[in-house]
Amino acid sequence: MSYDPKGAEKILIDSIQTPHSTILVNIGRCVGDTEDNFILTLIVNKNGKKSPLVLVHGFTSGIGLWCLNFDALAKDRPVYAMDLLGFGSSSRPHFSTDANEAEKEMVKFIEEWRKGVQLDQNFVLLGHSMGAFVAAAYALCHPDKVSHLILADPWGFSTRPSNAQGIAFNMLQRLSKLNPLGLMRSSGPTLGPQLVKCVRSDLRHLYGGVFPISVIAQYIYDCNAKPPTGERCFYAMMDSFRWAKHPIRDRICELKDNIYLTFIYGELSWVEKNPGVFIKEKRVGSRVDIHIIEGARHHVYAEKPEKFHKLVLDACQLADN
Repeated sequence: MSYDPKGAEKILIDSIQTPHSTILVNIGRCVGDTEDNFILTLIVNKNGKKSPLVLVHGFTSGIGLWCLNFDALAKDRPVYAMDLLGFGSSSRPHFSTDANEAEKEMVKFIEEWRKGVQLDQNFVLLGHSMGAFVAAAYALCHPDKVSHLILADPWGFSTRPSNAQGIAFNMLQRLSKLNPLGLMRSSGPTLGPQLVKCVRSDLRHLYGGVFPISVIAQYIYDCNAKPPTGERCFYAMMDSFRWAKHPIRDRICELKDNIYLTFIYGELSWVEKNPGVFIKEKRVGSRVDIHIIEGARHHVYAEKPEKFHKLVLDACQLADN
């Protein structure tokens, strides 16, 4: 089904120079079981000859925040990006409140989406933050579909330390019971985007050279102004924001050896880098590359796009070969 972006979403998508299209992909009632779910999907350079690349965004995000990356990544290959189920302009079904079941529902929707876009050949799967957790979970369940897994500043890999305690930890425990985006929604469409600009002071640094900050703030508000079912899915899977209830680190070590892994970390990010080192040591029969982008924080794809593009395309080249 065709889809016409509007507002800030349209501005970001229209900035893409490479031929592209936006569609709504019907994935049926695979989650929620009350009505059909639709996934907003952006396809760039659909007829590219090299291995397809699929992008999975992080928490509170959407396809529009990859706007600095599409043209470089899709130069020679098709690139697919989706708004995760429960996020952005995709449908908002109710997920399970059980961590394992919520993770399975995320994996299930991606597989139904893959069928819906008729992506039948193996593809490179790239996830950022929470999206990396979801991408890794998908690769574990469907290893025959993934040729290479790229994990950009991945959330949910670390195991929570047994001695995690103290004032900071207690604050995280309290925050985990709150919905941090609730205030933004309750502020409404006029004050909400202004609140985004105040809270996300990094937006000018990330996107200010290309877009007015008001556009980015409006887009983030629009992505998160709808019923927060995707957020609740994240809360079901998380343990105090920083950790997942069922971390991926040990599980991903069992991934088939023929699927290579590439970790891309921001040097100054809050995300722990030890899981990547641990996984590299365990997967002795496979290839695991670890890259740290100097001076970058969590949003490596927007803060240092040129370096990010080179690392991603180098990983894609391994899949092409």
